[in-house]
Amino acid sequence: MNIDLAAVVLTKNEERHIGDCLDSLAWADERVVFDDFSSDGTVEIAQARGARVISHALENFCAQRNAALKAVEATWILFVDADERVTPSLAEEVRQVIGLTGEQARTGWWIPRHNYMIGHRMRGGGWYPDHQLRLLRRDKARYDPAHPVHEIVILDGEAGTLQNDFIHYNYDTVAQFRRKMGRYTAFEAEILFRQGIRARPWTYVTMPLREFWRRFVKLRGYRDHVYGLLFCGLMSWYTFLAYWRLRELHSPNA
Repeated sequence: MNIDLAAVVLTKNEERHIGDCLDSLAWADERVVFDDFSSDGTVEIAQARGARVISHALENFCAQRNAALKAVEATWILFVDADERVTPSLAEEVRQVIGLTGEQARTGWWIPRHNYMIGHRMRGGGWYPDHQLRLLRRDKARYDPAHPVHEIVILDGEAGTLQNDFIHYNYDTVAQFRRKMGRYTAFEAEILFRQGIRARPWTYVTMPLREFWRRFVKLRGYRDHVYGLLFCGLMSWYTFLAYWRLRELHSPNA
């Protein structure tokens, strides 16, 4: 059967979010949950919603998305995270653009995203518009293996930008943010290590300060007031940890 659009959700123990996420995707031709062997109720909830579940062990996020592109047979793939929601206006726009032909047609589409951090909708700091290249012509897209986290799409053709937003319920607590960022630092350190980058004594100060300046000033994190100060500061700390872990990779016995 020819499927125009499949919405694909990567999961690992997402029972809290997966039901509402799939409900927001009820308009898609097919809903696929690409699951990393969840031990909670994720799979059962997804199946009860009528989604197809494919179990596939996570190596890294890039490899997982590439595996999903190969496993799901649809002309278009819309990748959605479990803690994201697709609004009716975004769904309508997606339907419109995948039907475009001629000069207006694109092989991928960027989607802006509203991030909610501990209940606050972020306006700056890189958290809005936070464009995500998630609507992909399946035979024209693949993910760059050099970026196992913060994935980068290699697209055969041009990409356009949609007007309507994802809703992203990003973090409920600061502790949740710190746990997730702690996992990401390991991926970031590995990337820097493979690039041959070494941390110098001053790096542990200059790089975190540069990250804070980039987010709070250049990307206008100050627009979010205390939330901006908090999360830009945490991203600065996350940058420090990534370089500290890089140091450990270069000197495993240090």
